[in-house]
Amino acid sequence: MSPSNPSSPSQPSPIAGRAAAGPSDDAAPAALTSRAPHVPADRLVAEMVPPPRFQSARFETYIPDPAQPSQAEAVQVLSSFAASIGGAASASGGKRRWFSKKPEAPKGPRGVYLDGGYGVGKTHLLASLWHATPAAPELKAFGTFVELTNLVGALGFQETVRTLSGHRLLCIDEFELDDPGDTVLVSSLLAKLVEHGVALAATSNTLPGKLGEGRFAAADFLREIQGLSAHFRPLRIDGEDYRHRGLPEAPAPFDDETVTRVAYATPGASLDDFPALLDHLSKVHPSRYGAMCDGIQAVCLTDVQAVPDQSTALRLVVLADRLYDREVPVLASGKPFDELFSEEMLNGGYRKKYFRAISRLTALARDAKQLTEK
Repeated sequence: MSPSNPSSPSQPSPIAGRAAAGPSDDAAPAALTSRAPHVPADRLVAEMVPPPRFQSARFETYIPDPAQPSQAEAVQVLSSFAASIGGAASASGGKRRWFSKKPEAPKGPRGVYLDGGYGVGKTHLLASLWHATPAAPELKAFGTFVELTNLVGALGFQETVRTLSGHRLLCIDEFELDDPGDTVLVSSLLAKLVEHGVALAATSNTLPGKLGEGRFAAADFLREIQGLSAHFRPLRIDGEDYRHRGLPEAPAPFDDETVTRVAYATPGASLDDFPALLDHLSKVHPSRYGAMCDGIQAVCLTDVQAVPDQSTALRLVVLADRLYDREVPVLASGKPFDELFSEEMLNGGYRKKYFRAISRLTALARDAKQLTEK
């Protein structure tokens, strides 16, 4: 289930506006709760490129773990796959006419599915594939599963097919198998794109600590994307989460005073009360969370609490993804990030999303620690 709610104006966080916390009103940090941007559909399409964190990702910069030979093998397979895609555009300059004759789809697998746990570099490899494919940027698309479903919501199914059918490659990061409706929707979309000769690549996650069970993830993926099994080659990538490999534990939450002080002292920082931010997210469509973070250099949150319900939790996951993509550090007071989600949530159908959010927010919290030392 992708959370979707209509956008409506929201009041700024009272914490962000407290004059007593900073030297002047002009120096007050931004507030995410004051932002409800309108994002035109053409921007959603234009921004389907690897996020800032992976703009420089290349096969040459991926460092395989010597103890995990599947990682080095993945680089070789994906390099060959990129070369096989080619860069020729359609006759209409990349946007095939809706009633034009469909080209014959290539024989054999036309897609790859990267199957593995958290932090083994799947997104790095997916972005590297995008960069290595010899086609113009406007003929390649890269986005998360949620961003793709949001695009369909913004454009409509037929227009999304028309828009993407002239592409040479579509990369889908974090393919979700936990919502039947969205999975069928994307499966139908991919079937149409395969008919137009679009190459496909996707990643998904295996739950931490369940690698044996996780080896069935590829079978689950191929079963769920109905009728497309023949177009995907499963590619297993083993390993441990590089975000925690040899690194110290994430810093404990700070106190409200420290978080507020850092927000005022850091150019481009935002400052929000966490419960107020969760409420604000319910009033902004998730497809706009990226735009909501435009220009933000650090996110400061006070009074972090466990999220109250699943809809709120799913919206927070999307925000965490957008912040991680943009490498925005997160400094917080209150509960640590590994206590955001209840045991019921972590054992439920959306547990993959919640574990991913915890992993990414933990990495961003580690990045934010240096802000307190200035």
